[in-house]
Amino acid sequence: MNVPVLILDSVTRLPPEADGAVVVGGSHAAIYAAYLSAKAGTRAAIHHDAGIGRDEAGVGGLAYADALGMAMVALAAASCRIGDGQDQAERGIVSRANAHAAACGVAAGMSCKETVERLKRAPWPHRSPPPKAESRHIVEGIVCIDSASLVLPEDRGRIVATGSHGARNAGTTTAPMRPRLIFFNDAGPGMDRGGVLGLDILESEGLAGVAVAAASARIGDGRSTLQDGTISAINATAYRLGARIGGTALALARTLAEKAE
Repeated sequence: MNVPVLILDSVTRLPPEADGAVVVGGSHAAIYAAYLSAKAGTRAAIHHDAGIGRDEAGVGGLAYADALGMAMVALAAASCRIGDGQDQAERGIVSRANAHAAACGVAAGMSCKETVERLKRAPWPHRSPPPKAESRHIVEGIVCIDSASLVLPEDRGRIVATGSHGARNAGTTTAPMRPRLIFFNDAGPGMDRGGVLGLDILESEGLAGVAVAAASARIGDGRSTLQDGTISAINATAYRLGARIGGTALALARTLAEKAE
């Protein structure tokens, strides 16, 4: 079967070619990422399990995809870097598969390469998902967004809590917006500490970046990052602002917000 395969670092802006393709996407496998893959008409989606984390949010999209009739798989954080589709395609090992993927013969422990071949037989087309918008909230003066792709130019100089992983592409996406401090989920941090490599990108731009432990906050949920997150990684600029590993995101954000008043 001549089914196209796309390998991408993120599913936030899938191209038209994703329609009917098997997509290996560097994004986490939480619900919103599953929605984006389904909306694009993807035949089957292979995402990253982001360390699975609090409330199993890192793989929450698998059941969501199942309900739409779409096969979806998550790759183990210990096997490949999040935010790096090529690394996932080459080294990824399946940690979870939904029922539609399992029906294609996909199982935990299988390589991403073999999984891709099996998912070419996945049922398609599937049902389109109902409209779903990522939320943007202001909590105690702090911007909370579910994806780093939602950081806006007007967030310059503000404290921002995202639900995204902190991989390299998260750093390159948010650095141009120049937030005063930005929080991510560490997504494990997984192979090669892939879930926090974006903090180095921010540091090179003189920007403060912090990641919270996946076990403490739900990935894909900016408010959970802020309100539940325990700090697991920081860059030097964040350290100078008072960030410390083991502290809470909320306490740090409140302290900096008070100083800004």
